[in-house]
Amino acid sequence: MDSAADKRVNGMQVCRAEYRAIGRFVEQLRPTRQCMKTLQTQFPHLPPSTLLSIFSQEYQKRMKRSMGRHHAPDVVKAYYQRYRSEAKTRPTAPLLLELANQVDLSPALLARLIVECFLEEREASVPASRHILNNMLREPYSIPDLLLAKHVEQCTVNDCCYGPLVDCIKHAIGLEHEDLLRDKLRERSLSFLDENQLRVKGYDKTPDIILEVPIAVDGHIVHWIESKASFGDDHSHRTYLNEQFWSYCNRFGPGLVIYWYGFVSELDCQRDRGILLRDGFPSDIVTLCQGPARS
Repeated sequence: MDSAADKRVNGMQVCRAEYRAIGRFVEQLRPTRQCMKTLQTQFPHLPPSTLLSIFSQEYQKRMKRSMGRHHAPDVVKAYYQRYRSEAKTRPTAPLLLELANQVDLSPALLARLIVECFLEEREASVPASRHILNNMLREPYSIPDLLLAKHVEQCTVNDCCYGPLVDCIKHAIGLEHEDLLRDKLRERSLSFLDENQLRVKGYDKTPDIILEVPIAVDGHIVHWIESKASFGDDHSHRTYLNEQFWSYCNRFGPGLVIYWYGFVSELDCQRDRGILLRDGFPSDIVTLCQGPARS
């Protein structure tokens, strides 16, 4: 029988068997800083950024499976009544964090439900506008109940998978890796058009980069490059294939997808159909007219 070490793939690639083992392990975890320490102890051979990406994606799947149960009107009402009751007796306790942990719901998602109930109560059952609700979640101290504002802020700060803070961080990380990709291309004197330049030219739904001169990577022709600041698992990769990658292949030819935080190694099986996967910028680049690109 193969050992776990034998099943690992070099770099940030993980075989499907190990990915499933990680998935089973994270089922017991909640989206807190402590959970990341637990993951790093359990899987020390993987970078923290890879583990966070895997956990975030698996946790989001878990939340989607249970969303109907948490959003049932009687359940939401019970959550809100419990919060209001305990806020009178234990105002300094992290009430929403405790409740989120007990019912296995993202703290940020629970905070959203509670604020929505609070606004409906204040406005005589008129549903709060999405704009007002989102603003209060982004800026908790705009909530006209300072105790609730404090508890909502605790949820936002302590949730590593959902909420406005996480959304901002993910957006910034995505832009950072797109900048990194452009810098790597410039370092190797490779001519390209990025997404913004392509949009000006009238293209829609384009990859992050289209190379003006194709390159070869590991013997495969590459016309375009897509940057993904995440881990490539079966679910996300299948979604990207159907919504983006196959379309790019049909319009621009074969290309390269970089999952900066790694991917399930078995997914790199579409090379003959025009999609090559890497977990970083390739060093083995050959330009089709000039030979090996300058490192």
